[in-house]
Parts: sequence; C-alpha cells; structure tokens
Amino acid sequence: MIIARTNRRLSTLCLKYIYRRQFSSQLPCNYFQTSKTMALTQVSSNKCCGGFQKVFEHDSSELKCRMKFGIYLPPKAESSKCPVLYWLSGLTCTEQNFITKAGCQQAASEHGLIIVAPDTSPRGCNIEGEDESWDFGTGAGFYVNATNEPWKTNYRMYAYVTEELPRLINSHFPADPEKMSISGHSMGGHGALICALKNPGKYKSVSAFAPICNPMECPWGQKAFGGYLGSDKTAWEAYDATVLAGSYSGPQLDILIDQGRDDQFLSARQLLPDTLIAACTDKKIPVVFRLQQGYDHSYFFIFSFINDHIKHHSKYLNA
Repeated sequence: MIIARTNRRLSTLCLKYIYRRQFSSQLPCNYFQTSKTMALTQVSSNKCCGGFQKVFEHDSSELKCRMKFGIYLPPKAESSKCPVLYWLSGLTCTEQNFITKAGCQQAASEHGLIIVAPDTSPRGCNIEGEDESWDFGTGAGFYVNATNEPWKTNYRMYAYVTEELPRLINSHFPADPEKMSISGHSMGGHGALICALKNPGKYKSVSAFAPICNPMECPWGQKAFGGYLGSDKTAWEAYDATVLAGSYSGPQLDILIDQGRDDQFLSARQLLPDTLIAACTDKKIPVVFRLQQGYDHSYFFIFSFINDHIKHHSKYLNA
C-alpha cells in the first residue's frame, strides 16, 4: 500500500513537471498556486478527452470586476499552438453551462481546437437593479458596450469578448492568434453573429444555435438595448445582426445556424431568423439554416448538433 501511494504521488509530480515545462511560457497563471499578482487564477482543472477542461478567473479591465471563463485545451496544445473557438452562452448562463452540458470536448480534441467559454455578464458590480430580471442585468450582458448609466462602466461585454479576452488567451495559452472562430446560443448566438459581422476577417467562421437574429424587433432585444443603449434606436443598429448583415462588405463569411422547430422562443417571435436570412440573401452572404424537427431551446438541442458546428469551424480553422 505504501509503495502504491508513493508511485501515485511520483506519477502526479512527474505529470505536473511535464505540464509545467510544456506550458510554462503560456501559463504563468497559477497552475500550482494562487497569487493576486498573477494575471489568472485557476479555479478548476479536469482531464477530459485526452486534454484538460479548465476554468480560470481574472480581473477584467473592461468590466471592472472578477470574471471567469472555461477553456478546453486539446492534447495537441501540449506540443503546438491551436486555433481557438469562442463560445458565447445565452441568458442566465455562466461559463459552466456550455462546458458541462454541450459535450464539445471530444470533437474539440479530435480537431485540435481550443474552446473558450466566458461568462455572460459582469458579476457583483452592486448596480441597483442588476439582479431584478432574468433577462436584463446579471447573466444578460447581451454582448454590447453599454452607453447608459449606470451600466456603461461595467457592462462592456462586446469589448471584453472581442478584445480583452482574446488578448488574455493569446498571452497565456498556446493559441494561434490568427485563427479564431466564434459560436453561441440564443443571446450568445446574437453575440457571435454581431462579433463576426462587425469585425470582417477577424473570425474565420461563425455559427449559432437558435440566435436572437433581429433584437431591435423582439421583446428581449428591445428591453436590453433600451436599458443599455438608451432610446435612440440608431445606436441599436450597431448590435443587430440583421442590420449588420444588410451592410456587410467584408470577406466571405459562411454562417451555420441550427434552430429547433419546437423552440418556444421561436414561436414567441424572440428569435426572428427569417429576417436575418433575408438580409444575408440580399447581400449574398452564404447561410446554412437548419430547422431541426422536434428540438427545443435547451442544451439537449445543442448537445445533439455541437459536433456539426465544431466540424464547420475546423474546416476553416485548420485549412
């Protein structure tokens, strides 16, 4: 028994040493200890599909609060830089929903993709009213840069997702900064689409599950945009995928969208995919839109088709 315990301890120490040597240039960020002076603090680490599913925490300069993100590092990341797929989650989610429910790790391991899943809003900012609604404030950042008080200091999820987080990932992990793609669900599908459409060439590909396609024209979007951006609807246009598609002039961007036919929010006219498809058709932006019979808005839906989306992104990221 003593020998067995000793061998396990030596094996653990050897693995830690190997990991430290392989990732020392990318991870000066508390793989073994916690320090407030370090850029990142590791919250959890789990071996998964040959790689590691991890969660880190850091102080965000854009959001002025502590933020968490999940990151899957495939086995390939031990020896070379990898493309990165950013995932944006929907209303009420944290970084945990996607990494624990979507089942993305096996496909990410096979295709050699790093997957980064941030939280959906600032947390603990002590803004009056931020916890009163499930579809506004905490857990509902809507991936915009707020301009209205009292939200504009902290609620800058667009800048966080497109600028701060990629800098952090590229500085601390074996990520290829020239190969990024983006995907998301519902509010996060809206976020993925606007990030790609507002930054031509920045992302190699984009996909979405049940995205909010025309937020200016749906109750969720009107509530969020009115609160974060004010009453001037011309300011809303900068964050509406349908409007952005109508004026897109960048390199070809192939879009993959899966939508559950039995999604309650589709029938409630919160998602409005037809308007986005029409705008993309007018601008000759390729869209593969798949209406999936019997599926709803849940993570069971995402789990069912996540492998297709990872293959879609791999086609461009590993080209």
